[in-house]
Amino acid sequence: MLSIDDLQALCHDVNIAITKHAKNRLSERGISIEDIKTAIKTGEVIRQYEDDKPFPSCLLLGSSMKNEQIHVVASTNEGYLYIITAYYPNDDEWDQDLKTRKER
Repeated sequence: MLSIDDLQALCHDVNIAITKHAKNRLSERGISIEDIKTAIKTGEVIRQYEDDKPFPSCLLLGSSMKNEQIHVVASTNEGYLYIITAYYPNDDEWDQDLKTRKER
């Protein structure tokens, strides 16, 4: 199980690996690596994905550099912090607290 402390301890440029998928999505969504780092430093883990492959991952909610709420999916392994994706949560899909997905 990943904790916010685990993520924050690895949140340094030399430890961060961004997947190809994440690079594409971050570019499309106008999210910078600084936004990701700020979200991790200010955030909290809101969901665990223990069965994800190749490593367990988690969803966290934090703030971007512009103080906008952002979701980041990340995992860790052998001293690296892997950024899988990040996005600005949509009010249509998330409850007001941005921690709970609305039922469809």
